[in-house]
Amino acid sequence: MVQSSTSPAAPPSFNIRSSLQGLTPSQVATYHTNGYLIISNALNPETVASLLSSTKQMLEDFPLNDHPMTRFSTGEGSDKKHVGDDYFLTSGDKVRFFFEEDAFSSTGELTKPKQRAINKIGHALHLHPPFDATTISPLTRSIAHSLSFHNPLVLQSMIICKQPEIGGAVPSHQDSTFLYTNPPSAVGFWFALEDATIRNGALGFWRGSHRRVGIGKRFVSLPEEEGAGTGFVDVEGARFPRVEGSNIGEKDGEVDEGSGEFGSDGQDLGRGSAEEEEEGYRIEEVRAGTLVIIHGNVLHKSERNTSGKSRFVYTFHVIEGDNSYDERNWLQPNEKGFTRLFE
Repeated sequence: MVQSSTSPAAPPSFNIRSSLQGLTPSQVATYHTNGYLIISNALNPETVASLLSSTKQMLEDFPLNDHPMTRFSTGEGSDKKHVGDDYFLTSGDKVRFFFEEDAFSSTGELTKPKQRAINKIGHALHLHPPFDATTISPLTRSIAHSLSFHNPLVLQSMIICKQPEIGGAVPSHQDSTFLYTNPPSAVGFWFALEDATIRNGALGFWRGSHRRVGIGKRFVSLPEEEGAGTGFVDVEGARFPRVEGSNIGEKDGEVDEGSGEFGSDGQDLGRGSAEEEEEGYRIEEVRAGTLVIIHGNVLHKSERNTSGKSRFVYTFHVIEGDNSYDERNWLQPNEKGFTRLFE
C-alpha cells in the first residue's frame, strides 16, 4: 500500500530559509537514508507568487500558429515512444511548451484552452528571470556544497503543470537515467509553487531505493540508423554515485558498480517485484514554497491529477561537472556549456 506523508511515520520536514549555512548533519543523514529531503518554506510567498505569475503569463502568451504541437510522452504502453522530436531534442537551452497527451481529441484537436493543455515548459528556464534567481541562489549553492558537489552544473530546468483532470501520471523512474554522468551524480531541486496533494499528483518515493537500485538504463539520442529520436540503452559505466570516503563509483581509474551500503553482497539488488516496489512508496504531500531535494538514483513517481486543481512546480537538476557527461545524452549543452552553480 502506498503511504501518505500525513502518517505518523513520515520523514521529518525541515526549514532552512532562516539559515543559509547549508544542510545540517541531520538533514544530510535524512537525505542519504531516504534518497530525498523535504525543506518547508524554502521559498517565501512573494517568490512563489512571482514564479507562478510569470508561468501563467508564459502560458497565455506562447503562440500556437508555429507550434509543432509536440506532446510530452513518457513512453508508457507498448504502442508509445518517449517524446523525441527535434523540438524536444533542441530545447536544452530554450523555453518550449510541451502538451499533455490527453489534451487532444481522437482527431488531434485541442480539447482544452492552451493554458490548460500544457504538460511542461522547458528546458532552460534558469536562464531567464525570475527563475534564474531561484536557481542560482545562496540557498541552492549551500545545499549543493552540503551534498559535496565540487563543480555543480545546472540543466533541465522546467515548469511542470500537472493540469487539472488531465495531468498525466509519471511512472516510477530515476533522474540519473535521463541525465547520466559516469559515475551518476544528478540531484533534483523540486520547488512546489502550489500545494501538492494525493488528489493532484503529489510525488511518491520508494524510500531508500537509491541505495539498492543502480542506474541500469540511460535515455539517449538515437542515431539515424537506429531510427533517430530517443530511446533507452544499457549503462556501461558506473551505476551508483561516487560517495566521498567510500569505494562507490570510480576509483583509481576503474568503475565500481556498487559496494558497501549499496546491497548486502556488494551488488546492485535491483527493483524487486512490482508488489515490493509499490509497498515501499510513500506519497509526500507538501505546501507551496516547499523544496524537495531528490537523489538521482531514488525511484519516484506521481499519479494522474484527477482533481480540479493544478500542481505547478519549478524544478531543475544539478550534475557534477567533474564527471563524464557524454554526447549520447539527449540534452546537450550549447557552445557556452551548462550553467555553473558555483561562481
